[in-house]
Amino acid sequence: MIKPKPPPGNASIDQEQFLTILSREEALARFEAALFPRDLTADDLALADAAGLVLANDVVAVVDVPPFDRSNVDGFAVRSADLVAAGEALPVRLRLSGEVIACGTAPQLPVTQGMTTPIATGGPIPRGADAVVMVEHTQPAGSGTIEIRRATSPGQSVSYAGSDIARGEVLLRSGTLIGSREIGMLAASGVARVSVVKKPRVTIISTGDELVQPGQALRPAAIFDTNGAIVTAAVSENGGEAHFLGAFPDDEDELEHVMREGLATSDMLILSGGTSKGEGDVSHRIVARLGEPGIIAHGVALKPGKPLCLAVCDGTPVVILPGFPTSAMFTFHDMIVPVLRRLAGLPPRNDARVTAKVPVRIASELGRTEFVMVSLVEGDDGLVAYPTGKGSGAITSFAQADGFLKIDALAEQMPAGTQAEVTLFTPHVRVPDLVIVGSHCTGLDAVTAPLARAGLSVRSISVGSLGGLSAARRGECDLAPIHLLDEKTDTYNTPFLVESLELVPGYRRMQGIVFRAGDKRFEGLNAEDAVRAALKDPSCLMVNRNQGAGTRILIDRLLGDARPDGYWNQPRSHNAVAAAVAQNRADWGMTIAPVARAAGLGFIPFAEEHYDFALVTARKQRPAVRAFLDALASPEVQKALEQAGFRSA
Repeated sequence: MIKPKPPPGNASIDQEQFLTILSREEALARFEAALFPRDLTADDLALADAAGLVLANDVVAVVDVPPFDRSNVDGFAVRSADLVAAGEALPVRLRLSGEVIACGTAPQLPVTQGMTTPIATGGPIPRGADAVVMVEHTQPAGSGTIEIRRATSPGQSVSYAGSDIARGEVLLRSGTLIGSREIGMLAASGVARVSVVKKPRVTIISTGDELVQPGQALRPAAIFDTNGAIVTAAVSENGGEAHFLGAFPDDEDELEHVMREGLATSDMLILSGGTSKGEGDVSHRIVARLGEPGIIAHGVALKPGKPLCLAVCDGTPVVILPGFPTSAMFTFHDMIVPVLRRLAGLPPRNDARVTAKVPVRIASELGRTEFVMVSLVEGDDGLVAYPTGKGSGAITSFAQADGFLKIDALAEQMPAGTQAEVTLFTPHVRVPDLVIVGSHCTGLDAVTAPLARAGLSVRSISVGSLGGLSAARRGECDLAPIHLLDEKTDTYNTPFLVESLELVPGYRRMQGIVFRAGDKRFEGLNAEDAVRAALKDPSCLMVNRNQGAGTRILIDRLLGDARPDGYWNQPRSHNAVAAAVAQNRADWGMTIAPVARAAGLGFIPFAEEHYDFALVTARKQRPAVRAFLDALASPEVQKALEQAGFRSA
């Protein structure tokens, strides 16, 4: 492995520290002050190629629209003075002029007193006429005449020249985002080409020895590069012309060469990873020598997003985003998007906001502004915001969240029940048709698949069985998946219900001990003997489950008062337990049979638990709830569950 060369000045790279942590506001202000004001580059484009771009200059109308007085209806061009006395009892008879005015036909004959001319919608108003009577309000009278039984006023059903757009009027201002409506206005004015702000070219580079591009084989300890794809798409969404160069290892010489090439051909350079100032993180050291003034901010009081590095190198903005996907996207949208949109000539984003109740306490860190992604559901008293709680390394957090809330740097928590402002990721709240809050299970996918095919949206939030029951009691969900064993009655789920809830039988799933196949400490034993064998071996490391999970109750039942090494390692899903054992980070744990089978692990059955649903009775007749219950009972879903390793209730 090539070791990165040491930074100038003999500084140690064992573990550098952030020199100055800036507030979000100060870091952004310094970044923008180093970049703006600046002239934006313009392109002259054909109108058809201008959609999605921003006008660089005002566009002034060179013709009137419409260019002549025209009819708004099919009818007859008349002199309004001829119809002053017209009425149902006293129709007025007018002579036809002898011509018919169609669209694109210039009138040849004037409309004189007592005369009228048939005219089509959009046809030019002939000389002498000042109004149009709809054909429905006329009656043929023979011998080249018609009768009209209602009076009309001057200008009725007429659009005058320049009434839509007047010659010399500013049609569109510079900075206007060009969409289909704007293109229509420009085309109506005869504009064939427009001057638009050129999209800033943004070069994107991922860094890290651990990165593998999607589609390639995933070697041990490696991960797929998600930031490259995410940032590339986000740049395009915010007015940039994105160019992704790929992922590069933490080789300082190679990375510097790539960064200099990208910088030379770009209006902005964005990297992800290599900014935490730890050993192997070299990007920030390279940036410091790419141009003046160099690094503007390195370390921002944000959570997630503290390692963000902002620089300006000889006039070009250079950004190093944190490596974790959620941190990268939060800092990109919050700190980089405002600058990128200014470079593209776009107006600032106008994010929609709503108020929602936070049902659980959210701990925070003093001194750092914290952004917490939330999923919104409709409660009995309005919107409820559930923290996604997956951490800054989670890929799905952004995709599954509806927005985020902000915890001030001076607060150490947000208490449960707080009414908080939520900034939405989309212009409108996307309240799902069905909300499921409770225990996690892969079998839920089989049950909800028919609902998705029917166009119903389903939101599933994993908080454990007890958390789901609490949400159901508060009216924050439709169904709560639970698998809770009451040790006094040896009964599943029913003893935990309250009056407002009713039990819907779900399916049965086998919980058991998982271990790596071939581990002689567990092979051939039942669950009780396997746990006893594990407790006798001090080197045998377990992986637990989170408090509130039904699986945790079963584990504690097996362990009694014992708390072996690994007991406090408490992941929140069955898959995480299986991964820990499969990757040799633990030797045993408890999960369900389908997950153990998918991971290729040994499995010792312990208890077939009842995975049921606590239904909020007041929501039973909702269409999405009825659809869920019908799907659960359908032969199609029952077959899918059995194929996945579950048993019908």
